[in-house]
Amino acid sequence: MSDTLEHTKQPYAAERAAARPPSQAPAESRRRRLPEHLGVHAVLLLGSVVMLGPFFWEVSTSLKTLGETLVLPPTLLPEEPQWSNYGDVFDTLPFAQMFANSVLLTAGRVLGQLVLCSMAGYAFARFEFRGRGLLFGLFLSVLMVPSQLFLLPQYEIIASLGWLNTLQALIVPGLFSAFGTFLMRQFFLSLPRELEEAAKLDGANHWQIFTRIMLPLAKPGLIALTVLDVLWSWNDLMWPLVVNNDPTAMPLSVGLASLIGQYQVNTTTLMAGSVLATMPVLVMFIMLQRQFIQGIAFSGSKG
Repeated sequence: MSDTLEHTKQPYAAERAAARPPSQAPAESRRRRLPEHLGVHAVLLLGSVVMLGPFFWEVSTSLKTLGETLVLPPTLLPEEPQWSNYGDVFDTLPFAQMFANSVLLTAGRVLGQLVLCSMAGYAFARFEFRGRGLLFGLFLSVLMVPSQLFLLPQYEIIASLGWLNTLQALIVPGLFSAFGTFLMRQFFLSLPRELEEAAKLDGANHWQIFTRIMLPLAKPGLIALTVLDVLWSWNDLMWPLVVNNDPTAMPLSVGLASLIGQYQVNTTTLMAGSVLATMPVLVMFIMLQRQFIQGIAFSGSKG
């Protein structure tokens, strides 16, 4: 019986194989999609050049002599790389101390926002309480207020506490973020409620559900918030410039800005310092870019 079925199937299989050549259909579909793909790749390539152009110019300028930076028309590459420009950064600035200040500033703000924003986002996403929508609207209204308006009241608070030229003056005002709360709320909304209901049936309380179930699932959202907060904290200039005038308490952003004089700028040293300051953030983003994109995508999946 089985031999008979095999013999009857073989002619039909041979007919299907002869009627549909395996190589022609995919090749034709690829040829039809080729013009469309060429256009997409051309746009992406152009965008990559536009995005990488400033960084390439920064690295090139950091290896030039001061005379080469003033030549018109400007040269694309240095005649002979001046690696000593990177040594001049350490001679001009207390670079190691400023780098440590930037690391501590960024780490403090990131840890604070991961804890506070995740808790606030979870509360807005899962807890039902009176005035939740109004309170969340007030949180979002903070995003529409220019940050410069907060400088004077925040400075008065920091001065009254005696925190000027200290590390806590840089960290404490950035421990909370309205955008971070919004981001985490959107991510928690994308997670199924069935997980919480199952945990409640097992006797878990809200804190156990949050720490043991929801936070591990929210890892992409936490990574996205980490990347955004690192970029914001590492590049923050206005607030550190206001509360710190001691070079040993300044982060890198303020230290590099101090190289811009009133009448002249040592462009090569400034660019070399900028390259050194950019590398840690660039490496971090390359390592976490997949999780970052995943977290942003999940956060926008529900309103």
